[in-house]
Amino acid sequence: MAIIPKLLFALLFLTLIGQGHCQCSLEQVSIIQTQTGKIVENQPEWKVVISNGCVCSLSELKISCRGFQTVEPIDPSILSKSGDECLINNGEPVAPLSDFTFNYAWDESFAFIALSSQPNCS
Repeated sequence: MAIIPKLLFALLFLTLIGQGHCQCSLEQVSIIQTQTGKIVENQPEWKVVISNGCVCSLSELKISCRGFQTVEPIDPSILSKSGDECLINNGEPVAPLSDFTFNYAWDESFAFIALSSQPNCS
């Protein structure tokens, strides 16, 4: 008998997600950096991994990048800086439960913070 309420809850949960009622928050976006071991113009290279822990894709993902600098060129479709914000993936969706990566080179890592995104739960 206890299995019936669990099945009903699972069905309701999947129905809500399917209708776009998922709850995605910036707490589900993690940003981790590690040194690659490569040196670019006498600066260590850093690999940035932005993880989308949400079950929905995230469009228009913006991170803080005030004061961000790099000696390694970054394709603007990957990371484009506008003022103190950087747009990830040209605003295109970052897939659910996946990672988005880019590299940069500077003397120390930069403290990126997720600022905003648009969940796509259709």
